Amino acid sequence: MLRTRFTERFGVEHPIVQGGMMWVGRAELVAAVANAGGLGFITALTQPTPDDLRREIERTRELTDKPFGVNVTILPSINPPPYEEYMKAIIESGVKIVETAGSNPEPFLPYYKDAGIKVLHKCTSVRHALKAERIGVDGVSIDGFECAGHPGEDDVPGLVLIPAAAKALEIPIIASGGIGDARGLVAALALGADGVNMGTRFMCTQESPVHQKVKEQIVAQGERDTQLIFRTMNNTARVADNEISRKVVEIEKAGGVFEDVRDLVAGARGRRVFEDGDLNAGIWTAGQVQGLIDDIPTCDELISRMVSEAEGLITDRLASFVR
Repeated sequence: MLRTRFTERFGVEHPIVQGGMMWVGRAELVAAVANAGGLGFITALTQPTPDDLRREIERTRELTDKPFGVNVTILPSINPPPYEEYMKAIIESGVKIVETAGSNPEPFLPYYKDAGIKVLHKCTSVRHALKAERIGVDGVSIDGFECAGHPGEDDVPGLVLIPAAAKALEIPIIASGGIGDARGLVAALALGADGVNMGTRFMCTQESPVHQKVKEQIVAQGERDTQLIFRTMNNTARVADNEISRKVVEIEKAGGVFEDVRDLVAGARGRRVFEDGDLNAGIWTAGQVQGLIDDIPTCDELISRMVSEAEGLITDRLASFVR
């Protein structure tokens, strides 16, 4: 069993996290991760209303008695969601772990702390992680450039970012981006992390609530099959390579602005990919770790395999180098 500062502080069996993913972080997946000894997060804004989030939390509790959390991503918006109401739903539902991402979570921290909730904040740079530590979060999940979704604008890969964060921070660190198996877990621990976060890898499991065609596409694609969109808008996002993401990149290269791609990148179109299996309906997030994924296991199979193989790597292969 791999025990780290993260497993001790957050009360989970294994140092493996399934972070929030839009349209993906639902009860079936979160409970499966929890039952396998990892930490799964419901994605709050996948639920249309705070009351829907309350119901999803209860549905998760019907499927597991293990710890799980809720992700709340705060982003600038013309019509922002009622974040305070989502927070209230989390607190009143008795959830004890929250993953925050996007904007500074400081305005919400006193309420979470008063409710005895531990906060894991997701960030993409050491400077942002240090700020999160100063305002009082309990741990950070730090995303390297390889990750799906928003890797920030610094383009620092995990091999540099993780040890840089470990050197600067006192709180537990979760490594995210490019991790999909035991080798990534052991490497992250060696670099100074206390655990790993996986998105694309968990999206490609049997319990993941996305269409089978999406999972099969992840298995088929390699590490080069992603696109970086919104680069010219200083809001970089790594998504799967498809007709739509290539078109967005072409429009950007030609000098286009967000209004020129708004329809192409609409969230409703991306949701159709996951629900209908139309791989070119819209953009959908996927990381470079696709190149390391070659099966669609259950969450229990995936986590058990990672932990047992990690223990073997540490006690056998790495130990053999020491004379």
